[in-house]
Amino acid sequence: MNRQQVFVSVLAITVLVCCGSLLLNKTVSAAGEGKITGTVKLDGEAPHMKPIDMSKDPYCVKANPTPQKFQNVVAGSGGGLENVVLYISDGLSNPTESTAVQVFDQKNCMYSPHVLAMDIGQTFKVQTSDQTAHNIHPNPNPMTGNIPWNQSQPPGAPPVEKSWKATEFIEVKCNIHPWMHGWFAVVKGPYAVTDENGNFTIQNVPPGSYTVSAWQEVYGTQTAKVTVAAGGSAKADFTFKAK
Repeated sequence: MNRQQVFVSVLAITVLVCCGSLLLNKTVSAAGEGKITGTVKLDGEAPHMKPIDMSKDPYCVKANPTPQKFQNVVAGSGGGLENVVLYISDGLSNPTESTAVQVFDQKNCMYSPHVLAMDIGQTFKVQTSDQTAHNIHPNPNPMTGNIPWNQSQPPGAPPVEKSWKATEFIEVKCNIHPWMHGWFAVVKGPYAVTDENGNFTIQNVPPGSYTVSAWQEVYGTQTAKVTVAAGGSAKADFTFKAK
């Protein structure tokens, strides 16, 4: 075997060892990740959410035979709060950025979902499923580094792809249909949003001790301390007082 063949053989072995090490590290890391589960509830009677008057646009009226209600506070029969954002606000170092593409839809003249959570720099799509014109108008604080924008979307328009640079809870409105209202919740690291029963699961949490925050658009933010073991599950429950 000549010198060139020896060099090629050594290089090939080195590449295989490096690839194997990366795959092994990735497998070990994935196996060590845990989760945080819990429930967010409302203590007391939920405020009355008024039916929405969509008479300004006949298409919207037809799309909603049963009138929609405002979604500032949505509580189930057991008090579970929907649309609460859960995220790790302290203790997480070098979080893995999410690559999944989130979707924010304009459907039946409402925003779906009402609250869209995402990671810093995570791509999301704003699309329209309606046969009436909409516009999407997020209004972040420019001091954070997030830039406000305003985009019209007529029927059949292609999705608009965006991302945000900094953590912030950003209110979203439509200048055409004033009742359309939602939020972009931009956080750093793993996150979750409560379902209709107030339940949540934050996946892909490395072992460690953390502060978990729960944010609700009317009631603000609460925090809890948790410790996640390798491959284990920690629990954090929250209760907001009705007002």
